[in-house]
Amino acid sequence: MKHPDDDSELFNRLEAEMADPQGTVVDLGKARAARESAPDETESDDPTVTVMVDRPIPTATGPGYLGRLAAAKRRDVVPLWLRSLAELKTATGWVARHYAHSAGYHLLRTPVYAARLAFQAPTGAARFVGGTLRWVADREGEPVRLAAVRREDAAEYLKLSRQRDGRVRLRTLVAVLGMFVGLGSALAMYVLAPDWLQAVSASAVLMALGAAGRRADAPVVHRAVELPKAVKLTSDIVLRALGSLGIPAINQAQGKGRDGFEFTAPITRDGPGWRAEGNLPYGVTVTDVIERRDRLASGLRRPLGCVWPEAVPDEHTGHLVLWVGDQDMNKAKKPAWPLAKAGTVDLFKPVAYGTDQRGRWVEVTLMYIAGVIGAIPRMGKTFLLRLLLLIAALDPRAELHTYDMKGTGDLDPVGNAVSHRHAAGDDDESIAYALADWRAVREELRRRVKVIRSLPRDICPENKVTSALADKRSLGLHPILIAVDECQVLFEHSDHGKEFEEIATDLVKRGPATGIVFLAATQRPDAKSLPTGISANASARWCLKVMGQTENDMVLGTSAYKRGIRATMFAWGDKGIHYFIGEGSDARIVASVYVDGPGADLIAARARKAREKAGLLSGYALGEAPEVVTGPAYDLLSDVLAVVPAKETKVWSETVVARLAELRPEVYDGWDPEGLTAALKPHGVSTIQVGRRVNGKVVNRRGIDRSHLTTAITERDGNRDAG
Repeated sequence: MKHPDDDSELFNRLEAEMADPQGTVVDLGKARAARESAPDETESDDPTVTVMVDRPIPTATGPGYLGRLAAAKRRDVVPLWLRSLAELKTATGWVARHYAHSAGYHLLRTPVYAARLAFQAPTGAARFVGGTLRWVADREGEPVRLAAVRREDAAEYLKLSRQRDGRVRLRTLVAVLGMFVGLGSALAMYVLAPDWLQAVSASAVLMALGAAGRRADAPVVHRAVELPKAVKLTSDIVLRALGSLGIPAINQAQGKGRDGFEFTAPITRDGPGWRAEGNLPYGVTVTDVIERRDRLASGLRRPLGCVWPEAVPDEHTGHLVLWVGDQDMNKAKKPAWPLAKAGTVDLFKPVAYGTDQRGRWVEVTLMYIAGVIGAIPRMGKTFLLRLLLLIAALDPRAELHTYDMKGTGDLDPVGNAVSHRHAAGDDDESIAYALADWRAVREELRRRVKVIRSLPRDICPENKVTSALADKRSLGLHPILIAVDECQVLFEHSDHGKEFEEIATDLVKRGPATGIVFLAATQRPDAKSLPTGISANASARWCLKVMGQTENDMVLGTSAYKRGIRATMFAWGDKGIHYFIGEGSDARIVASVYVDGPGADLIAARARKAREKAGLLSGYALGEAPEVVTGPAYDLLSDVLAVVPAKETKVWSETVVARLAELRPEVYDGWDPEGLTAALKPHGVSTIQVGRRVNGKVVNRRGIDRSHLTTAITERDGNRDAG
């Protein structure tokens, strides 16, 4: 099929030849040979020579067969569901339950089926007799004979009549013999056969006649399971849906008779749905399709929760993977959560917490991370945080610090049962309680740093807490998990917000290696509610529905929106469905396990029993009140000013840290330059570049300016006096 552009090129050539005043006849073969043997015209200095920017296409293009074979993608010999023991058990269980249900359903209704067949038996008998008589009379040949009569073809009619007479005689003989044999067999069975055989035979004849007498609109046996009716995804349906998006490049291609989408693999079944994969036109990205997900669902004639366009990280931005489920992701029945009724957890190992679009389990490892959860209200943010806390609670070694700053009691099932520290609400008492606890956790962080540094290399080879080290109670390196719902209440607090931010930033940066996990959830994911120092260093991110690009990137990372990772596409009904970034993989769409309030109470009670058995229940769950700590027992600014004499206007941070450790070893031992920077930040003192000449060379390092300290102390004392 010729393309319209080919016709345009042909007309342009004809027009150029007609414009030649000499009307020269060109030998095309010689012209091609001369063009191929001519030197590269791009190197000519003559400005009148035409510059050829495209070199001649070589005869052999691209890699050879072996090269293409080496780069080919091999399909799995063994399917994924067969390699995974958990998925195999799930599939086997579904099949067993399906056929057990079907068998029980039909077994219970067997008497009803028998009664229906018995009532239909007279109709079946009449149909059998009528059909036999029509067969004996050769009624199937009657239309042909009537056609010969209408044509007045006497010869053909006589031939057909003789053929009918022969058939009727033969069939009458067969029918009479069959009747005598049947009646004789029935009489013999009535006289000689036992009662049970007579009953079975009569029932079989009755059922057969009943089956012959059934009506098409009144089936005897009904379906035990109504399967969802999902239309098979075809290339025509996909192209129709893409053409309905209103993307100019796709519409232009389809307007010229092209597809507008290049399929790179066959459309196949992928779990409970269909998978289509291919390349969009040049200049069209997957994000353009994701932005129009609702229109794509309309073009596919599928519910919005069934349509999930995705980008492929290892491919170009125009490579689209379209997965269309049989059922809405939020309505599809999910497998039972393994931890709902039994089991414990090792936080250092992956734990299933939700399923993807295909119904496969998605796992999370809660150690060595700091996490951020963001969403607009009423989308399941708090339920997701509580689910992660329930998982942590099932590890008896974990020490939980839970803070429900919304104050509605959503975290109380975990807090009352197992938490070492727990508070709900934003009153002054709860804020002071949280601040004292966070200060204590930061001191615990510093203690752990010293313990890890002092351990032998063979016991702690990677300088971080492991499951084996967490088991050693003497070391005190058990997991600590701090979780805050509506964290903006703390970070935007008028008096202590800066200190909360400074402590949280330190825990997010240094806590994971020491076994301290920090989880923050907010319904206002902006720079104030979720400080950049926390969001930028969180390695695990959960983002439910948000309203804009800024909120999306605050939770999922910078440029996530441009890469097509858009939590804005979730619908209002997609509660609990979110993007998850973690476990060393790219963003995945996950539907978290739904655990309601009573279910959370049962799991928390089971976690409490495990802790009581191990002797690890402590703090708030035991009714113990924390020690009241009103603030640090030292003045950081005054201490720094004391170790930096007036003659030293600028000092390296490492020098200041060393002097502070000599001044107050019990407070500053183990501090590093980064810790000093973080501690000074809430007081309005920032570090600067300080140059020193060492061995004749100028060395620049981070340090402090003494004048900044004096200014900060003066402003602080002045504010206190004014108050």
